[in-house]
Amino acid sequence: MLEKDIEKVLVNQQEIYDVVERLSVEVTKDYADKYPIVVGLLKGCMPFMSDFIKRLDFHIEVGFMDVSSYHGGTESTMDVKIEKDLDMPVKERHILIAEDIVDSGRTLQAVIGLLKTRGAKSVEVVTMLDKPEGRVIPYKPRYIGISIPKVFVVGYGLDYQERYRNLPYVGVLKPTIYS
Repeated sequence: MLEKDIEKVLVNQQEIYDVVERLSVEVTKDYADKYPIVVGLLKGCMPFMSDFIKRLDFHIEVGFMDVSSYHGGTESTMDVKIEKDLDMPVKERHILIAEDIVDSGRTLQAVIGLLKTRGAKSVEVVTMLDKPEGRVIPYKPRYIGISIPKVFVVGYGLDYQERYRNLPYVGVLKPTIYS
């Protein structure tokens, strides 16, 4: 039923699996002795973060923030809202933010700035998808799964008006759905 709204599959299930595996190997190598807090930015991070942390071979702590700059639309707004904050201290801790997609950079700029202000030892980002053409804030995540063009995508946690998160792949949503 949901497939009828998808123009094309951009990242299939096997590609997602391969990316998660590659990223987890990189992060395990870099963070094995650091006991980081892996922070998921809700809600889109859920599928990626779940698959990703299961493959990490070292001790981690997990936390969540609910931060948004989309507010139901297809483009990031200037208004970044923190709906749910972390419930643990970050002072002198290594933080690894797990993201579904890095687009404009606004949300990450706000979250990284907040965590650094709170005394985090380091703050890095691991993202399933990177959309560099969408940047309005100069930023390059340390760990990038796949770079994608500036198209509106859904699936594997990504949504349009809270729909399509449950697709097992990342697809380009037909413009007729949101225009």
